[in-house]
Amino acid sequence: MSSILLDIQDTVSKYADIISQISGVDVEVVDSDLYRVAGTGIFRDKVNQHMAQEGHVYSLVLKTGERKIVYDPGKDPVCQTCRSKTCCKEQIEISMPVRLKQQIIGVIGIVGSTQAQKQRILSDEKLYLDLLEQIADFIASKAKEVQKLREKDFLIDVLNYTMAHIEQGVLILGADDVVTTASSVAKRQLEIEDIQGKRVTITHTGDRLENQSEFRLNVEGKEFLVMGYLSPQIQPQDHDAKVLVFRNAQEVHNKYYEMTTTVHPSACENIIGSSPRTLQLKEKILKVAQSKSTVLITGESGTGKEMVATAIWNASKRKNGRFVAINCAAIPEALLESELFGYVKGAFTGADPSGRIGKFELANNGMIFLDEIGDMPLFLQSKLLRVLQERKLARIGSNQIIPLDIRVIAATNKDLKEMIRQKKFREDLYYRLNVIPLTIPPLRERREDIEELAVFFAKRYANLFEKRFWKITDSTMQILKAYRWEGNVRELENVIEFMVNMMGEDGILDEETMPRDFQEKTSLSTLEAAPVSTDGVITPLKTLESAEIRKALRLCGDSTQGKKEAAKQLGIGLATLYRKLEDLEKFSN
Repeated sequence: MSSILLDIQDTVSKYADIISQISGVDVEVVDSDLYRVAGTGIFRDKVNQHMAQEGHVYSLVLKTGERKIVYDPGKDPVCQTCRSKTCCKEQIEISMPVRLKQQIIGVIGIVGSTQAQKQRILSDEKLYLDLLEQIADFIASKAKEVQKLREKDFLIDVLNYTMAHIEQGVLILGADDVVTTASSVAKRQLEIEDIQGKRVTITHTGDRLENQSEFRLNVEGKEFLVMGYLSPQIQPQDHDAKVLVFRNAQEVHNKYYEMTTTVHPSACENIIGSSPRTLQLKEKILKVAQSKSTVLITGESGTGKEMVATAIWNASKRKNGRFVAINCAAIPEALLESELFGYVKGAFTGADPSGRIGKFELANNGMIFLDEIGDMPLFLQSKLLRVLQERKLARIGSNQIIPLDIRVIAATNKDLKEMIRQKKFREDLYYRLNVIPLTIPPLRERREDIEELAVFFAKRYANLFEKRFWKITDSTMQILKAYRWEGNVRELENVIEFMVNMMGEDGILDEETMPRDFQEKTSLSTLEAAPVSTDGVITPLKTLESAEIRKALRLCGDSTQGKKEAAKQLGIGLATLYRKLEDLEKFSN
């Protein structure tokens, strides 16, 4: 900001000329930053220069506010730090402060460079001092006018600033931090209609996120967390008003959530299927939803673990809160911690300079879904355990503690107990997560759902591709039902999407629309259900063995425990079963 004297430089120059003409000596005027605002005689060509290296007397006057007369320049104590003290050509110097209220805004200096000028000043010293004091008052009066104009400009700046941020809350506070003006948005966000006239304490937490600073506001004992900008820099130095432009932190979180979420919430009734296993799963979802406990969903890849998680959220009392999902396997280990817990500006090298809100903070008062929890690195498992136990966190690089009211749902397609034995997963974290276990059966264990799912996906993609769907042929449906579906519902959806793409104008899905490699895999898969031949054709033992092994896995399950039970039912050891499965895999490929 320019000094007030520079704003009235023409006026100051006229007064300097008047003093010079009356006194017959050279005159200069400097502002509070030691810039020469006006000058006569030897100083006329040096106007607007900085005098930090030579204005030692002026610095003293600006500091003390007292006039100073130097009768022997170069020998006076104030001259001892001046680099020109041994070759000073000045004979006398008078420095008079220019005072605006309690502030020293500049100094008028008259300099006698000859003995004759010095004697002239000494002969009527009081007259010179009275003249300088009178001129200093004239300059101060003009500065006061400029200051009033600045204050008017400040009010206009405040109005413009407010209008530019009308969608945000705006508080204008006076010198004593009392609210003088509050926008309607500010009243709504703080839920205080009569906030004007109340004292507000504003404390910067030290954190900066999403290019905004975080503040705590305290109004009559009520505390609010907001994010925005505190702007004292737009007013004059002697004006203590503050302008706070802000959004409630909750609104910032909502906006960020809307920009980043990819979750498609599902209700329990949206889960397709009417098989006994699926109906049982829906019943469990509705029961689990009413609890506050942590849920661990297990199931093979593609079974719909996220859909089940959103169904729990949608049926719970937290459905009005946010549902935040994060795939622990999809984010590099080095970034996962910052994604989960967030970080502030300057937290670490390479961090986004604007900071970032973490998933846990974003999900506060709602639910967080930690998908593929089995892929979380060990070093992060301990921090997650601490957050789950203490229900509070600190962003990376911050000392601010954030309390959490959050429900956690985790999911995995891995055998966590086996990982515990292999020292790849913390046992204490497993028991913290596995409060309510929920297992989703694979599609091959609920084949009754295949027809409903296939028709549902066929209709969805027909609408998406603007095609007319009529039916799936019986023979095609039998093939779909007989297939093993290692990829579960996701694989079925992909196959149906392909078939709809290949579907003709008749709207019929048949064997001709199926992927070729799918048909090849199906020919081996259907051998499971093939009866023993009684027409004289001998079935190879390898084929019979394959069919029985697959049937045992279908009935007992494909998990480690299921394979143990399958081996027991087949009358072979577990190691033998694994070896035969490897042989079958090679055979099918």
